[in-house]
Amino acid sequence: MHPITAPYDQGLLDVGDGNRVHWEVSGNPEGKPALVVHGGPGSGSSPGARRWFDPEAYRIVLFDQRGCGRSTPHASDPAADMAVNTTAHLVADMERLREHLGIEQWLLYGGSWGSTLILAYAEAHPERVSEIVIAAVTTTRRSETAWLYEGVGRFFPEAHERFRAGADHAADLVGEYAARMNHLDRAVREKAAADWCAWEDAVLSMEGMGTPYTDRVDDTRLGFVRICAHYFAHGAFLEEGALIRDAHRLAGIPGVLIHGRLDMGGPLTTAWELARAWPDAELHVVEKAGHLGGEETGRLVLTALDRFAKG
Repeated sequence: MHPITAPYDQGLLDVGDGNRVHWEVSGNPEGKPALVVHGGPGSGSSPGARRWFDPEAYRIVLFDQRGCGRSTPHASDPAADMAVNTTAHLVADMERLREHLGIEQWLLYGGSWGSTLILAYAEAHPERVSEIVIAAVTTTRRSETAWLYEGVGRFFPEAHERFRAGADHAADLVGEYAARMNHLDRAVREKAAADWCAWEDAVLSMEGMGTPYTDRVDDTRLGFVRICAHYFAHGAFLEEGALIRDAHRLAGIPGVLIHGRLDMGGPLTTAWELARAWPDAELHVVEKAGHLGGEETGRLVLTALDRFAKG
């Protein structure tokens, strides 16, 4: 990976609705603009993401989506209004940030939930996107959410039973967790967040990457789970299947899709369907990788970004 570089500019952008979105820019001020779209939803940006980009070639933009990271208000505060935290709001925030930074076009890079937001933005503003690189493709369809929180439970029945018990075996597990994450009692929210993260880690347990969800602590964990449950309980505020249906809007935008065949949380079929609907995308299937990727996934990301740096 490339050497990490410190931001040379950063700030809080007022995006309305009482929200301020944190952003930062590093690399070459005259370089090719690239936006890192983090996952979660609600994970917040990671400084390490800068290392995927050649700092001599790229102007690297990171931002924290509404309610997480250093953006305000933070979703861990039950007073933070989640009604103004939807996919449409985030797409508008990205466009406002582009205008604020004076960028004409930018490359988009991300994965998991980040890929959903990348596709939503690019299909709304294709003229603003130069290239797209995605590792771990998801479109957050209700069918994908149903797999992650119900279907895949057949492989982890013990952990899934604990996850279901955390929501009193409600018929709508994700909806029940979303309700608990809005509870005024912090203890209720903490218990729900811990149960949620334990399940997420169980799904990834065969990848040998530890417990990345449970490792989140305190307000970071509360905000993350509240945002996740909010989006997943509402189908990401998208019409079911719309992102793949409307992938024709991406025509002319070069894309690289990278997906692990052993991704238990987000099966390969979504990446396959997207690649078939988007003629300018190339799909790379990593045979021994899961959702979090690994050495080969990283190599493919670096190769794609280094190639597009010359474009």
